[in-house]
Amino acid sequence: MDAWVEIILKAEGLKKHFGGVRAVDGVDFSLRKGEISSIIGPNGAGKTSLFNLLTGHVPPDSGTVIFKEETITKLSPHQICKRGIGRSFQRINIFSSLPVFVNVQVAVLSQQGKSLNLFSPARNLVRRETLQILESAGLEELAGHTAGSLSHGDQKRVELAIALANNPDLLLLDEPTAGMSPQETASSIELIERVTRERGLTLLFTEHDMDMVFSISQTVTVMHQGRIIASGTPREVRSNENVQRVYLGETI
Repeated sequence: MDAWVEIILKAEGLKKHFGGVRAVDGVDFSLRKGEISSIIGPNGAGKTSLFNLLTGHVPPDSGTVIFKEETITKLSPHQICKRGIGRSFQRINIFSSLPVFVNVQVAVLSQQGKSLNLFSPARNLVRRETLQILESAGLEELAGHTAGSLSHGDQKRVELAIALANNPDLLLLDEPTAGMSPQETASSIELIERVTRERGLTLLFTEHDMDMVFSISQTVTVMHQGRIIASGTPREVRSNENVQRVYLGETI
């Protein structure tokens, strides 16, 4: 790695055990600013557990997480979000009974330290910002629809818009195309790549769709049984014997 490249996030010696299960077992990991990176591995490899450690949803047994030169290991998810790390989840995490516009508006207000109040001018103050985010996510025509009535793919877009509303520098997406049709997957890949480039974000995502992984990733990291077994360019990872062994000869 070139010395001049800015490291935006660094994990050192991260460990998390659940009983006898070593979900994350001594992970050293770093992200370069502005890079699109992915983490792959079989089910149970520790990918989501690592995400939870990086975002404060689960405290590590040991190890350190540094974001923009600040140690964030002991901060809450809300505090970490305020520092500039946005995240989506495997299971869609939105207000399904509220309109799409309000879902994103609430996130914008929260990011600005305001609350949604019928008698507060804040409702109108963030309207422009909310509409801009909806446009970025391709949701402007669905702004008035109840979020829970949308297709699975569009609900994933809403979740992405909520993450963007927090104005992140680093965006973590946990299986962003899971459960999507091929058409929805292709559309989502294009959207994620475009938004990342337009906003100058650093992106880290987990994914089982290898076409997506190798089409947009600059760096691919492979986890197995809680450990990192390979990291490098897509070409380097494809040809790695340990990776091929883990995937039991599957084409990746």
